[in-house]
Amino acid sequence: MDLGLAGKRAFVTGGSTGIGYAIAKGLLEEGAAVGICARTESRLDAAVAELQQYGGPVLSVVADVAVPGAVVRALDDVAARLGGLDIVVACVGGHVGARWLADSSSADWLATWQLNVLHSVDAVRAALPHLRDRQGSVLLISSITGWRPGPSSAYAVAKAALIHLAAVLAQELGPYGIRVNALSPGSTADTEGWEEFRDGSPDAYAKFAAEEFPLGRLVNRQEVADVACLVLSPRGSGVNGANVAVDGGQYRPHALRFPTEV
Repeated sequence: MDLGLAGKRAFVTGGSTGIGYAIAKGLLEEGAAVGICARTESRLDAAVAELQQYGGPVLSVVADVAVPGAVVRALDDVAARLGGLDIVVACVGGHVGARWLADSSSADWLATWQLNVLHSVDAVRAALPHLRDRQGSVLLISSITGWRPGPSSAYAVAKAALIHLAAVLAQELGPYGIRVNALSPGSTADTEGWEEFRDGSPDAYAKFAAEEFPLGRLVNRQEVADVACLVLSPRGSGVNGANVAVDGGQYRPHALRFPTEV
């Protein structure tokens, strides 16, 4: 299926590794030009060297989206070098500080909010002049933890906010011809944390996969990226304001249990 992405110009935060890298790769394979940002220059350089074999052009900008304003500067740089933008993917995420409420601080929650939510808001706002009246498409990468309760608390709440943000912005930006969706991957096997869990605790990993996934396995990055590219593309033009789950039917969002006492 031709997704109609040839000639589109995309900006992907967190595009040097993990799901962000897989989405950038998928967009390039469909004929898009892609700019990625991440914190570490060496990782970006390695990613660009690999991604170039899948199409092009592909370019990178060093930016720590945990720093207010950094994602705006990165997006403006990419848009200038690509001659505009049609697609924005806000993929950077994670939790900062303690996992549990009792151990966390307000600073932990604010930092987690900046990392997940505010960087996404800033990226979309900065992209508006490029996306409007161009059938622009935005994808906010949430998580199964955003709609099924799971640790950590600050991360789960931030990812839930992204799901609702997509629904709200779809209504607000629809008159400008801009679609906004959220995508919620489940536990993704070939990403750093889950690879460490598999290698360090193989029995616990196998038990988690067998008990929580109807297919007996975690999803992988390619599966997530394939759906992301479809939703972003003109072939996915009927999808707007949605939260699209790519989790293999996963039930519990994490192998870690909530504490039984506080």
